[in-house]
Amino acid sequence: MRMFCALVFVAPLAAALPLTVRAEEPPKVSYYKDVRPVFQQHCNGCHQPAKPLGGYVMTTHADLLKAGEREKVGVVPGKPAQSYLVEQIKVHSNGKAEMPKGRDPLGAAQIKLITDWIAQGAVDDTPASAKAAAVDASNPPKYSAPPVVTAVAFSPDGAQLAVTGYHEVLIYDTTELKLRSRLIGISERVQSLAFSPDGKKLAAVGGAPGRFGEVQVWRPGDEKLLLSAPVTFDTLYGVSWSPDGKTLAFGCADNTVRAIDAASGKQTLQMGTHSDWVLGTVFSQDGAHLISVGRDMSMKLTEVETQRFVDNVTSITPGALKGGLITVDRRPVKERRVTKVPQDEGGKFIEKVYDEVVVAGADGRPRLYKIHREVKRQIGDDANKIREYEPLPGRVSAVAFNSDGSKFAACSSLDGKGEVRVYDSTSGAKVVCEKVTGPVYTVAWQPDGKRIASAGFDGTVWLHDPATGKLVNSFVALPNK
Repeated sequence: MRMFCALVFVAPLAAALPLTVRAEEPPKVSYYKDVRPVFQQHCNGCHQPAKPLGGYVMTTHADLLKAGEREKVGVVPGKPAQSYLVEQIKVHSNGKAEMPKGRDPLGAAQIKLITDWIAQGAVDDTPASAKAAAVDASNPPKYSAPPVVTAVAFSPDGAQLAVTGYHEVLIYDTTELKLRSRLIGISERVQSLAFSPDGKKLAAVGGAPGRFGEVQVWRPGDEKLLLSAPVTFDTLYGVSWSPDGKTLAFGCADNTVRAIDAASGKQTLQMGTHSDWVLGTVFSQDGAHLISVGRDMSMKLTEVETQRFVDNVTSITPGALKGGLITVDRRPVKERRVTKVPQDEGGKFIEKVYDEVVVAGADGRPRLYKIHREVKRQIGDDANKIREYEPLPGRVSAVAFNSDGSKFAACSSLDGKGEVRVYDSTSGAKVVCEKVTGPVYTVAWQPDGKRIASAGFDGTVWLHDPATGKLVNSFVALPNK
């Protein structure tokens, strides 16, 4: 056997060319893709034209380069150390930062992102197609056609009617149907409206699809934005006030139900057992529970204080409902009643406040339910259901009870047409409203019960007599008409 040996010659490393180590430069940061979303989620609520905290606005690139009330420039391109914005978001040794005010500091990665962007010149790389004129009170939206109206709401005294537009809520007086106020915010879409129980505040939820959700709280009397709270990265739906006016609940496209303190914006509840978008919420009459409906074909009950999911109010049997639920309203009652609810353990019963709600959605059929189960669950039952009503044509987008719960209104849309109906809550007898000219997405009762307002795709607001269905009046929500 022959053995072969290979010789390997290795050049001395010490004699090689000197090794040069370069510091890795941070990746290029995009204002439009990287920095702007952080500002939208954490900063724009308090630094927008409608609420310029500290005299500083952060909704446009040009505004970032300006100074606020302290006469310190927020962003100095190429100079993070001289940029007051960086100083404000810096986390101190106590774990807190000046901004976002009253909230947790930005994460280290977010702070680095902003700092690197400024160091790299604070370039505005917003695509030309995304650059639009700023929309605010000094530059209100201009309409080439009436807006699609997604929500209407009467004030508790019946003197005002709030109507959604683009980037704004329009406030009309109900006597002359004249436009009195334009509440212009940063949300492109406003999906749901609700006046506070005392009528002094108006809540609006919406956002920009795929970018941010926002809860707004306005004081309509002087057009003051009291609160703007960014929540999640998509549009919000179905806002409701707690009976004491302290809490706001709403649904989210991330399949959660959430609630915030109406004064501070701090989150107080998050429930995540829905498996699709949550589109409607309403509180029980005692405020102890929150009822929510969603595209997952379910209505769920949550205990507010503990944030605990309690039960599915609707049947969980596959096929019991034929489509997603979109809307819910609680039936007002003259006298508080209690009901005995079975406990999960030991067969014991406890007392709960009795409530009824009407729900509807994709299958067009309104249904009345009690919110608490009074019998033990059995497979396939729908024990909480009280009755069903004759279906409307198409998808039901909104339901609303009158002030005493004796009637409710519902609206629907199908194939470019719409319908508004008034149902007797007990008998199911219906009145169909006349001269509705297109798909209808929202309906509300005037507190005295003499009128219902509805609106939808073509921007027309209809006012009907709920007793006869006759059209009493109508107007087009077109501010620059």
